[in-house]
Amino acid sequence: MACLRLQVVAAVLALVAGAGVSHGFEFHEATVEAIHLGFTNGSLTSAALVQFYLDQISRLNPLLRAVIEVNPDALLEARAADARRRTSGGRLLGTLDGIPVLLKDNIATRDKLNTTVGSLALVGSVVRRDAGVVTRLRRAGAVVLGKANPTEWCNIRRVDNGWSARGGQTLNPYVLSSTPCGSSAGSGVAAAANMAAVTLGTETDGSILCPSSFNSVVGIKPTVGLTSRYGVVPISPRQDTVGPMCRTVSDAVTVLDTIVGYDAFDATATRAASKYIPSGGYMQFLKKDGLRGKRIGVLNGFFQKSGETQLRVYNQHFTTMREHGAVVIENLDVATNLTALLADIGANEWIAILAEFKLYLNAYLADLWSSPVRSLADIIAFNNAHPVEERLEDFGQGNLIAAEKTQGIGSVERAAIQRLEELSANGLEKLMKEKQLDAIVTPDTSASSLLAIAGHPAIVVPAGYAEAGVPFGICFGGLHGYEPRLIEMAYAFEQATKVRKQPKCAPASEAAKTRFVP
Repeated sequence: MACLRLQVVAAVLALVAGAGVSHGFEFHEATVEAIHLGFTNGSLTSAALVQFYLDQISRLNPLLRAVIEVNPDALLEARAADARRRTSGGRLLGTLDGIPVLLKDNIATRDKLNTTVGSLALVGSVVRRDAGVVTRLRRAGAVVLGKANPTEWCNIRRVDNGWSARGGQTLNPYVLSSTPCGSSAGSGVAAAANMAAVTLGTETDGSILCPSSFNSVVGIKPTVGLTSRYGVVPISPRQDTVGPMCRTVSDAVTVLDTIVGYDAFDATATRAASKYIPSGGYMQFLKKDGLRGKRIGVLNGFFQKSGETQLRVYNQHFTTMREHGAVVIENLDVATNLTALLADIGANEWIAILAEFKLYLNAYLADLWSSPVRSLADIIAFNNAHPVEERLEDFGQGNLIAAEKTQGIGSVERAAIQRLEELSANGLEKLMKEKQLDAIVTPDTSASSLLAIAGHPAIVVPAGYAEAGVPFGICFGGLHGYEPRLIEMAYAFEQATKVRKQPKCAPASEAAKTRFVP
């Protein structure tokens, strides 16, 4: 039975892998640049593009469960974008004009879509307005395609990676039995499987970097405050950030350019971070020679845990970086005892986050226009009333209960936050400044906590595929405002290696030659 299921899956994926050529436009792996060129030369319309992605979702989502909900007005938005370009002589409204975007289901939209973080408790809740990043996306002409399936409650409630009560279990499109990883799993899988042009994820600690690594896409975790968190269901305002997850660095940077900036509804953080936004935006840093002269640190204790294939490939990548002019400095220690450092971070991070989650989630719920639940206590009660649907026997809700028991940011929480600040200042920040590093490089998401606790940025780029075909990535991490240099390095690395390939569960068959006609 399992063999038959895999054969059916292989046939479906082979079919969609070959579909998507229409009127000279290649839909699969289409970049933002290629899409806009298609609009200009008449080989593509926004409506045809949206229809293609809707068909992709219809074909693949019963298996991959990457999309939790489709916007019923997506085609109307696309047709409006087409009409707007026709009447304006082809002028683009903005950098994402007519581009379908899939949002993680913790990013609010004031439309017909739900915003639930995968929880049944929030179905039917209504937000007052679009999230800050969604306002910017719409202003740039983007079409909201739908919502991506998150790990429920961004894994504060410990469940399987990629599972939510609303969306089911998201699967990795490269190896179905492998983890899709992280709470932005749906966004990563949808981008990898060509179920959207571009996607947005969020990260508190690893939730953009991890699914990007395991699904062979590019993920940018911006400096905290660079993108507005208003309208995003909160975990921790110290660490929460919104970033793009796309198939190429160029696409991710295009989206980043669109969503950064000051937001009065997230004023303190976005005002503080706005000084990091470069004049002229981030696209200017897409340089093929972006590795030249960069000082890149390789931290001890991270790559050593990689498998044999991964370690060999990473060493080849270090050689490639050097060949392209980077100074790669190996054998750097961020602490005398890395295991103890990570344990110290983990313990204090959890103390702070539990209290922050309750405090800021309750504020978010109280501000909703309407909602069946208004507090964390209500959510816990809802889960208790729906134990089968919320799989309480499998996963419980111990962390939600622990968060509910907290009493705000008291002396214990303040001490934990201060300890995290000290660990970052005396660890990663000190190392990077002393060694004058432009970036650290680490495998996958292994150093996410080092970066998360002080809101530092990172970019993951596809690095290779293990023996079974499971993707792995390489992470370029830096200090606040290091996005320009991280983009230079990530783009140059991507162009030098060109690792990414489409997910394929089986060799192409005759079915893969089928063409899609919008």
